Amino acid sequence: MADRKPVEDLTYKEASTELELIIRNLESGDMELEESLESYTRGVELLRSLRARLEDAEQKVSVLLKDVDGTDRLVPGEAADTSDTLNL
Repeated sequence: MADRKPVEDLTYKEASTELELIIRNLESGDMELEESLESYTRGVELLRSLRARLEDAEQKVSVLLKDVDGTDRLVPGEAADTSDTLNL
């Protein structure tokens, strides 16, 4: 596998794009076993990092949305893009 940036040095977008590529490559079934295992391991690292970042962002948003009396307010938002399009 080519040298890759450490997961913690990737932006959220870079990490999610790399994870998408890993998933597509694993699903293709064209990789050797060793490469598949390396890709899978990297994918797990990326997924953990992405989840941690999302949890951190959710916590920050929750703090920002505290009402004056200390209760959380639900604020409508836009739905995330769930298309299966890979943008490189």
